[in-house]
Amino acid sequence: MTEPAKPAAAMQSLLPAFQEQDARFASAFDLVTEAIANHAFPSAVLAVTHRGQLIIWRAFGRFTYDAGSPHVSPTTVYDLASLTKVVATTSMAMLLFERGLLDIEAPVVAIAPEFAAGSSDPRRKSITVRMLLAHSSGLPAYEQLYNRASTRDTLIASAMTMPLKADPMTHAEYSDIGFIILGELLSRVANESIDRFCSREVFAPLEISSAAFCPPAEWRRHIPPTVDDRDFRMRVVQGEVHDENASVMGGVSGHAGLFASAYDVALFAHCMLAGGAPVVRPATVNMFTRRESLPPGTSHALGWDTPSQPSQSGRHFSPRSYGHLGYTGTSLWCDAERQLSVTLLTNRVWPDRSSQAIKQVRPSVHDAIVEALSQES
Repeated sequence: MTEPAKPAAAMQSLLPAFQEQDARFASAFDLVTEAIANHAFPSAVLAVTHRGQLIIWRAFGRFTYDAGSPHVSPTTVYDLASLTKVVATTSMAMLLFERGLLDIEAPVVAIAPEFAAGSSDPRRKSITVRMLLAHSSGLPAYEQLYNRASTRDTLIASAMTMPLKADPMTHAEYSDIGFIILGELLSRVANESIDRFCSREVFAPLEISSAAFCPPAEWRRHIPPTVDDRDFRMRVVQGEVHDENASVMGGVSGHAGLFASAYDVALFAHCMLAGGAPVVRPATVNMFTRRESLPPGTSHALGWDTPSQPSQSGRHFSPRSYGHLGYTGTSLWCDAERQLSVTLLTNRVWPDRSSQAIKQVRPSVHDAIVEALSQES
């Protein structure tokens, strides 16, 4: 895979200003380097935007812990895992909402009657699209649907009939199941798959060159592996989606499946912080990134999350911040007050997803970046 081009239009709006990054952000970089040495993750790429400038664009480590493994580069593409939920799925929901095609207050059964068909649970008919976006539907967080579904259609059918874990709107519980269903609803509304819709309506307008579901075969050996899967696929997973449910769905789902470079995720973040142009309007960005008032105690916005202490965004991101994490070791946090975004992509699940050290590393890196900027102001 050749290095993704830096489109002139994109670079005019996101100005390169990372020439002195090693000196300005030495403390943050030291944290990432130390984390790699301690096997928190074998590799990382960090891209940070601030007030319209790309102030950090830096790669660390190798594809694996093997000393002979390839070095990552700033343009290395990663499995974004659940960042798919915001970069692709929520963006698609925002666009369909703006165009008057998606009513987020509509019941799920209005789009997918099978969600309640054959069920004796009357609560299912009250669940809305908004509840799926805000993780307040009462659906369970996760189920190994891949153990009982061998095709995309059967897995979606299984998700659609998943019993509720709680009454809708009583509390928020982050749910992959909800976003599998949401992805299917959006595809039905648009009469087009998420990958095709987002490629044309989100990634093309931003001149994003590396974002893709199911990366081309020629990319694969240039993408860091995520897991040596000894349980399900019985092979090293590299250049194909890590998530097993998404794998059964052919790599395209509302909850996981998108790949991209840190630079292109930063371009997307810059778009959001700039009010959504040229993809969506500022009012839509504000609506979807504002924390929901119900259920009580929720930290979720529509698709996005917001900081709740202790937060993976660290101690300094403002109440006007929003972000998301990905299971493979990816994250994106945006602070609308500071006009700051931090994209950190890793493959922390290599080789066996056992390391949880990123939970300590990630907030420390965010803190170090904000503190360095504060010292300059």
